[in-house]
Amino acid sequence: MLAYRAGTPIRVRQFLADLARVGAALGAGGYVLNVCSDRYRFAVGFAASLLTGKVSLLPSTRTPEVIAHLKRLCPDAVCLTDEDDCDLALPRVRFPEAAAAAAPSAVAAPPAAAMPRIEAGRRAAWVFTSGSTGTPVPHEKTFGRLLEGMRVAAQRLGLEGAVSHAIVATVPPQHMYGFEASVLLPLASGHALTAERPFYPADICAALARAPRPRVLVTTPLHLRALMAADIAVPDTDLIVSATAPLSGQLAAQVEERARTRLLEIYGSTETGSIATRRTSTTPEWRLWPRVVFEPRADEIWAHGGHVEQPTRLCDVIELTGGDRFLLHGRVADLVNIAGKRSSLAYLNHQLTSIPGVVDGAFFHGDPAAAETCVTRVGACVVAPRLDAAAIVAELRRRIDPVFLPRPLLLVKSLPRTPTGKLPQEALRMLAAALHKPSPS
Repeated sequence: MLAYRAGTPIRVRQFLADLARVGAALGAGGYVLNVCSDRYRFAVGFAASLLTGKVSLLPSTRTPEVIAHLKRLCPDAVCLTDEDDCDLALPRVRFPEAAAAAAPSAVAAPPAAAMPRIEAGRRAAWVFTSGSTGTPVPHEKTFGRLLEGMRVAAQRLGLEGAVSHAIVATVPPQHMYGFEASVLLPLASGHALTAERPFYPADICAALARAPRPRVLVTTPLHLRALMAADIAVPDTDLIVSATAPLSGQLAAQVEERARTRLLEIYGSTETGSIATRRTSTTPEWRLWPRVVFEPRADEIWAHGGHVEQPTRLCDVIELTGGDRFLLHGRVADLVNIAGKRSSLAYLNHQLTSIPGVVDGAFFHGDPAAAETCVTRVGACVVAPRLDAAAIVAELRRRIDPVFLPRPLLLVKSLPRTPTGKLPQEALRMLAAALHKPSPS
């Protein structure tokens, strides 16, 4: 089985027919911004782009500024969408449904069509990082390197056997983690992807219950925290994979117990893709994937080798512990130095969200230049419906050095997280500024 939608199987023959139809609809351009929210349709669009020699564009955001930048880089780019109200400023191609197969321009798959073969060196995607100026910077991914990484991922996750797993994912397929773990991994390793992207705990449990066993949940700490806080039975899950931010060992152990499973974390970046794993409930150490090497250069760590396309400087504070093992101490930009005392936003966030009654919360640098100077004051935004600011500050005094107490500490209804659960520092500062904005007289 290649995929499931709402528990209904989608077979390879249907995939090949959809592939031919979408390939014909994409036209002659060289680049495709694939914004299909349905994961199966995204996978069809990606494969159709590959077969027709097009590059899939995977920007981290789709703001008007980013779309304008893509148009300058790729003037012939089109947007493939499965939504009627898509308003991106690109020529749009609506995902053609099965009824369109009879159209004269469509190319139907033969009754016994073979799975297409694609050259390893073919350009498959451009993934984008923000760059030092905030302008999206493309990083090219070839099909062979992407598959190489996913074959190693299958081995490290225990998914390399002949038994097919159904992979349910809460992350969007356009994000590098979601692209790899929920689309490429099943396609490369003989597993089945699921079309839905559940978000709320009840939806996640329903999607898992519909998926046949063995089943895998690909998710984030944001979704796992919400799932553990919900008073709902979690279906037995054979594997849970988490990424985008480090998990605490305590939360990982709780997830494993509630879902009767094992939980593995993936470490990587947009530039490198996935490059390490750990079982968080048993060890804080990460283990690099075969042939990937971490090389210290001055005060930096560079990754190269294996499926990593080119040597890449990592933006994390990494402690090499020997061989292929390392510890992760947070982002370089997360370092906090106040009055000669050092900490990190990751540590402060962990202490904050460990307070009973805190649903979500995050510290932020009060000074936008802090990422460069590491000397700053910090603030925090907190979701805690049953607590007041004084109670939270009193609990923080028990957990962290007083110099790191947040000024200000703001109680909010929700945090401006991205679909993968990340919290841009600038978004937090903008939220804080809006709350402090004086009301018009």
